[in-house]
Amino acid sequence: MSWNPTQNPECPASDANSIETLIIPRARDIGGFDVRRALPSPDRQMVGPFIFFDQMGPAEFIDEGGIDVRPHPHIGLGTVTYLYDGEFEHRDSIGTHQMIYPGEVNWMTAGKGVTHSERTSDETRAKRNKLFGIQTWIALPEDKEEVEPDFEHHKEGALPVIIDTGTTARLILGNAFGEVSPVTMHSETFYLDVVLEAGRAFPLPDNHEDRGVYVTEGSVEVAGDIFEAGRMMVFRPGDRISLKAGPQGARLMALGGATMNEKRYIWWNFVSSSKDRIEQAKEDWKAGDWENGPFKLPEGDDAEFISITPELDRTRPKD
Repeated sequence: MSWNPTQNPECPASDANSIETLIIPRARDIGGFDVRRALPSPDRQMVGPFIFFDQMGPAEFIDEGGIDVRPHPHIGLGTVTYLYDGEFEHRDSIGTHQMIYPGEVNWMTAGKGVTHSERTSDETRAKRNKLFGIQTWIALPEDKEEVEPDFEHHKEGALPVIIDTGTTARLILGNAFGEVSPVTMHSETFYLDVVLEAGRAFPLPDNHEDRGVYVTEGSVEVAGDIFEAGRMMVFRPGDRISLKAGPQGARLMALGGATMNEKRYIWWNFVSSSKDRIEQAKEDWKAGDWENGPFKLPEGDDAEFISITPELDRTRPKD
């Protein structure tokens, strides 16, 4: 399907001042594996409802290697896992056991509280394997922060694909260019995996307030400036934005949506409009009452979990 009713979509020239914030991700260790974290950043906490954005890899594991993100808790957010290469085995405390492969989407709504783990499966780690993907968190609206936890998995073929000459865009979440993703959303958003051939232009959807782009491969040009892989640009609301792929082409994640009306606090794996709610979740996890408390451990992966260290315990929620 075409992204525009016309065969040649209009790609308006972007103003040099269209970029409101340029973010250079920071390296973070998530347990023997480095990721590039673009959100939250010192200059920008959120883009629309997106409050966390990690690039995982590209990495290659030679000798029975893989990723082990041990069971850990969340509140007040939804997690999105999307892979370019490799796989993850997801387990959570509401009984989900789900593999995810490239082009598919795992969407877990934490709500009032959930615990999950993501690991490279035993089958995959037994041989040489790769991993490359993006993990994001979406802050839930204030009236949805305490909903019951939920999980959705959608195969690659279920996600709308928007195609034009030299351009392929898969709609992961929300709505864009007249298409709607099947993933259940609680707020206005869009999230696109876009692949561009060399020199091809891509107009950002203009029906969303907040819009950003993260370049994962190649480079893009915006108003004469070149941005290589590993850069996130957040654009001014209301501007008509077009990007052009560099000489090697480009792959990017376009994201955004409506801005949140309420302040959000973030601490460790918790997001909330209330600092007190985060403190309560912290105490609940430290108590470790897996039978009667609000947090359970995932079935089939309950032999270990990520604990709150004394150093982490002394920190306070950030806004």
